[in-house]
Amino acid sequence: MTIPGFTDHSVTLAGQDIAYSIGGSGPPLLLLHGFPQTRAMWAPIAPELAESHTVICPDLRGYGASGKPQAVEAYSFRAMAEDMRLLMAHLGSTEFAVAGHDRGGRVTHRLALDAPQCVTRACVMDIVPTHTLLADLKPEVARAYYHWFFLAQPEPFPETLIGHDPDTYYQSCLLGWGGAKLEDFDADQLAAYRTAWRDPNTIRGMCNDYRATLSHDMAQDSADLTQRIGCPALVLYGADGAMAQHYDVAGTWAAKCTEMQAKAVPGSHFFPDTAPKETTAALKAFFA
Repeated sequence: MTIPGFTDHSVTLAGQDIAYSIGGSGPPLLLLHGFPQTRAMWAPIAPELAESHTVICPDLRGYGASGKPQAVEAYSFRAMAEDMRLLMAHLGSTEFAVAGHDRGGRVTHRLALDAPQCVTRACVMDIVPTHTLLADLKPEVARAYYHWFFLAQPEPFPETLIGHDPDTYYQSCLLGWGGAKLEDFDADQLAAYRTAWRDPNTIRGMCNDYRATLSHDMAQDSADLTQRIGCPALVLYGADGAMAQHYDVAGTWAAKCTEMQAKAVPGSHFFPDTAPKETTAALKAFFA
């Protein structure tokens, strides 16, 4: 699925293939998707943001049309963030704004910590900090977010089970974490997601993303507990999502940011898909 008005590209940087779409003109704005999606997530949002920005929508490594390395450590948020820094430098942008949903939000957080000189504004969408979620895991959160621990099991156990019927598994994810109906998702975007997640290498890549969270990201976040996002930050969250049900989402980020605002968006975890107009309005206001 091509984002309307955008052009699709692929580049190899530091040995990693990165597929991306780009459109618009103005200050650079990087948009990062989450699990189990692709950059097609931004199709209803990116064109409006491109009216005032040059918008770049990549597939994270392991997802969509980007490369899918074998090693688990290659899927840390630090490695993914470095992909994004290199991509933006390749496009001529040493300073840029970034917004990320779900896993893309965690990459956004890591990018803002590891390359603060690059990130001018940052938006994280429907997440609490990784360390916060894992260090004091609530039983109700573990129940809702069981996939963190299922996907992190050793290869090929989750890959085998998911591979039997990828659509059923990943659609159960889209319909969870606060509740949604399949009809809430755009048909063309769903088709793009299905095409991606039916690829066994994508299934492995997404599992490795979650394996790396337990084996690498948690340790890196523990080492950086006192670091704060130095640029203006926006925390968006689904008003009816699992995170809002179990956390004061804004409160979990207050100590992680030097300058923060927060806003609830109608819907559950996948509000960029199910409430694109409201999501676009919030992003436009922040990045203006």
